[in-house]
Amino acid sequence: MLSYLLKRLAIGLVTLFVASLVVFAVLEVVPGDPARLMLGMGASEDAIAALRDQMGLNQPLALRYLSWAGHMLIGDFGRSYTYGVPVRELIAERIAVSLPLAVMALLLSMAVAIPVGLFSAARRGRASDMAVMGVTQLGVAIPNFWFALLLVYVFAVTLRLVPAGGFPGWSAGPGPAFQALILPALALALPQAAILARVTRSALIETLSEDYIRTARAKGLTRSAVLYRHALRNAMIPVLTILGLQFAFLLAGTIIIENVFYLPGLGRLVFQAITQRDLIVVEGLVMLLVATIILVNLVVDLLYAAVDPRLRSPR
Repeated sequence: MLSYLLKRLAIGLVTLFVASLVVFAVLEVVPGDPARLMLGMGASEDAIAALRDQMGLNQPLALRYLSWAGHMLIGDFGRSYTYGVPVRELIAERIAVSLPLAVMALLLSMAVAIPVGLFSAARRGRASDMAVMGVTQLGVAIPNFWFALLLVYVFAVTLRLVPAGGFPGWSAGPGPAFQALILPALALALPQAAILARVTRSALIETLSEDYIRTARAKGLTRSAVLYRHALRNAMIPVLTILGLQFAFLLAGTIIIENVFYLPGLGRLVFQAITQRDLIVVEGLVMLLVATIILVNLVVDLLYAAVDPRLRSPR
């Protein structure tokens, strides 16, 4: 188990290093002069020279990368040119919205998808299975921003059960805060639940055709016991893979949803930083999201080992 963990950790660190090289090259080398890009073409040469000096752009490329990566490792993401505050303060403020939203959406997705996948796999080929798969196909096809607008119209405008947008802040209490996040979480969760339900069904159907499942049935185990005690656990590896990818998407890919609901999260901060050409914020956010995705993948790999004992044995 330890060798498996160390191997996955080494792969994650190498991936993070390569990603840092790509991010640094794309945002600081490829576009040309980052200072001129941030200030605009109409900026004076003195202002551009001052910003270049502030960002350390006059240093050699290798030294710039080492300085940038070293500051990233200690949590120093630089200072936002637009907002005039440290980037980590902006991230800490926005992640307090995006992280609970992503967790809520993931839990809702699991709560819907796994029972639906079990139900459909247990009734493979029947009318109920075809109906469920038709609904999930519709869920995959519908864009989440359109679904978000539909939710706003039904639950906020028509029924007036929840606010249509905005975030009161956690200082207003957990009740109002979670109430403001419920519609965005549903808008993110249900399309993802459709994908997860289809993956769960496919993995279960494949597992149910294995020899050990037939042996379990031959021993007299009930259909539900075979399904829940034997098939589900062995079908969880592809499900865990999709869950890891979904969490990364829910945390990093919420730009449209956060703009629809006017939520001050990471997705909206990315959008604002790009439109304002604040490359310092973009660099910090991209590297944070890359590190988060790598960490999530590491956790998923550990869950693989917990689900499948064969991965824990040395080879």
